[in-house]
Amino acid sequence: MSKSQEQLEELVRALSALPREEEWLEFKENYSDLDGIGQYGSALANSAALHGKDRSYMVWGINDESHAVVGTSFRPKNQKVGNEDFLHWLTRGLEPQIHFEFFEFQVDGKFLVLWEITPAEHRPIAFKGVEYIRVGSYKKRLQSYPDHERRLWQVFQRTGFELGTAKADVPSAEVSTFIDVASYFQLLDVPIPADPADVLETLASDLLITKTTTGRWNITNMGAVLFARNLDDFGSLGRKALRIIHYRGTSRVETIREQAGQFGYAKGFGGAIDYLLSRLPSNEVIKVALRQIVRMFPDLAVRELLANALIHQDFSISGAGPMVEIFDDRLEISNPGEPLVDHWRFVDTPPRSRNERLAGFMRRAGICEERGSGWDKVAVQIEAFQLPAPLIEVVNDNTRVVLFGHRDLKDMDREDRVRATYLHTVLRWVNREKVTNASVRERFGISDSDISKASRIIKEALEDGRIAVRDPSASPRYRDYVPFWATAKTTDS
Repeated sequence: MSKSQEQLEELVRALSALPREEEWLEFKENYSDLDGIGQYGSALANSAALHGKDRSYMVWGINDESHAVVGTSFRPKNQKVGNEDFLHWLTRGLEPQIHFEFFEFQVDGKFLVLWEITPAEHRPIAFKGVEYIRVGSYKKRLQSYPDHERRLWQVFQRTGFELGTAKADVPSAEVSTFIDVASYFQLLDVPIPADPADVLETLASDLLITKTTTGRWNITNMGAVLFARNLDDFGSLGRKALRIIHYRGTSRVETIREQAGQFGYAKGFGGAIDYLLSRLPSNEVIKVALRQIVRMFPDLAVRELLANALIHQDFSISGAGPMVEIFDDRLEISNPGEPLVDHWRFVDTPPRSRNERLAGFMRRAGICEERGSGWDKVAVQIEAFQLPAPLIEVVNDNTRVVLFGHRDLKDMDREDRVRATYLHTVLRWVNREKVTNASVRERFGISDSDISKASRIIKEALEDGRIAVRDPSASPRYRDYVPFWATAKTTDS
């Protein structure tokens, strides 16, 4: 949070121009009660979160009534508590720890101190075990104001990674150097406003940027992740860039090419998909009686799975980002974080995302499907191409989806057959269609006369507990099947 002299003067003049102290702003002249300062740190951090401010401030050297610059004799960096430096002591006292910084500088020849504090994020900040809040211009114990405490916890539940600050204090004229404004309006298919101020306000309405006290802008994590010109400009977010790796053969021994993206996901999605599809191997598939040379994996399924990996990743896992790996026989798409929905229920359950705002914008921009329809379309495409069902793995805090190239039924193992039968059953369940021996024959391209082969596949899925007989009292010839989790529903109905 380093600031130039110009930025500090600009900030102090903006703060002192306010008509009164705010819950997130305190003026002092020579206040030096170190315990009281710690309590103010707790109160200001909690109040900033409650009132949706990206920072809170305590300024020494400003008269709290006239807001005139009067200077201060307080020197925080020279203070000690016993033999311990004050700043180290203060850091230990605030729990959980938050980032703050003291600035010592001069304005109009008068010495000032500015304490800039980030807001509480996941729980109230306490000092020496006690949580504080600002009520008007007064510092109070949070437990004495249960309504404030309740609203503060509601704020913690609503906010997340997306509204965090990726780059702070960006001048209006420089916002477009970090995020691609033109891509935003192009994706939403709306004209760019003629007035630059209207452009910024439009971005702010989508929470891609937020306005600071001084009239500058903070670029949010969501703004950077979606529209960064270069994710490396945003520190650790650079590790969230999409990587596409193409291997020779079926192992990771030899890499043909590795491509690391630099753009935000919305800005770069079209190019990433075009590049990915161009690298996919082609294959010969049999669709009904027609042989066709097509890409090994259906375009729509690849597009949707990539969008899901970007949207549903856990951004709190540092040092890892979404990755696509291309092999001769399969495609693996992975992202940090375990799914919030049981992966056996991806098709029938509306998706839950840690990043609802990001997901919502990607849907508005037409980058991914509407809520709940994406995995349906993946399943339809897999069946149409008569491919093995996707394999979903959760490994070491990562989710990986594996698409396999075409295999004849004779080359599928039991796991392949059971997984495909389960997906077929779920897809027909959500479409209110029955799963029968005939539908299984159609799914696997089995001849109508080979009923016994389909029966063996159904038996495997039943034995492995992935499907169930809808009505056990029906004779075997007239039975149909449902997903294993649907038996209670069919019984209730």
